[in-house]
Amino acid sequence: MKKQLRTSVRAFAAALAVSSITLVTACGSSSSSDTTVAVDTPQRIVSLSATATEMLYAIGAGSQVVAVDEYSNYPAEAVALGTKLNAFEPNIEAIAAYTPDLVIISNDMSSVTERLADLDIKVWVGTAAATIDDAYAQITQLGEATGHVDEAAQVVETIKDGISAAVDGVKAPAGTSYFYELDNTYYTVTSNTFIGSLMASLGLTNIADGVESGNDYPQLNAEALIKSNPSMIFLADTKCCAQSAATVAARPGWTAIAAITNNAVVELDDDISSRWGPRVVDLVKQIAATVKALK
Repeated sequence: MKKQLRTSVRAFAAALAVSSITLVTACGSSSSSDTTVAVDTPQRIVSLSATATEMLYAIGAGSQVVAVDEYSNYPAEAVALGTKLNAFEPNIEAIAAYTPDLVIISNDMSSVTERLADLDIKVWVGTAAATIDDAYAQITQLGEATGHVDEAAQVVETIKDGISAAVDGVKAPAGTSYFYELDNTYYTVTSNTFIGSLMASLGLTNIADGVESGNDYPQLNAEALIKSNPSMIFLADTKCCAQSAATVAARPGWTAIAAITNNAVVELDDDISSRWGPRVVDLVKQIAATVKALK
């Protein structure tokens, strides 16, 4: 499980290095500026991105999805497909077996685009969002790519309204810092990530900022982390690594950390906190509620 998580962390980091969101045609050409390339509305979509899978079903394109990857565990309709394709080491033959007219990926580390282009299969690449606006852009573009423009626009507005209501009047006290835990070996995120941008909007200061130049998914050590004394700790490893407020408090030397003494250790849902799809509203609601409760 840890190996899978670290692979995921590396995948997110690599994806952030690619800022374009593109629809790649069968001939292999792509354009980061023109995301409204005229293509036939796809009827057999394979999604190798758990976030994109949630977006597709949210905008009403779920009936067009024929297969998803092993991490696409929401919504229930996606799980019911019973497909478990590997998103990190894609098997082109297994993908092609579903005769897709569109394949969705979150990064192209395995040259999926080129390999599928050889089979005349189109690919849409939606890299890891760095801001909420990036997430809105991806939902909008998936709407255009699948023939659900109006539904996508409505999903975007619903998310905006939900976030606005959740953060209205909520601002962390000056100097409130946090540690965001991706796994129990202390991988984390900086403010330059999607999660970091959400935290910053609530006035929270990230203890990981600047610790490793050029790396927005650094691994901290326990000594430095304890010394930084974060006001809040967010656990995005409650499923993968069975972490909780209790297990964190039991770590050697951690009992003196402000987040623990003030009962400000927040247990998140790993899946929701690692995706930038429609359920981001649930994440923001939880974060905003805990910030609002700070004393």
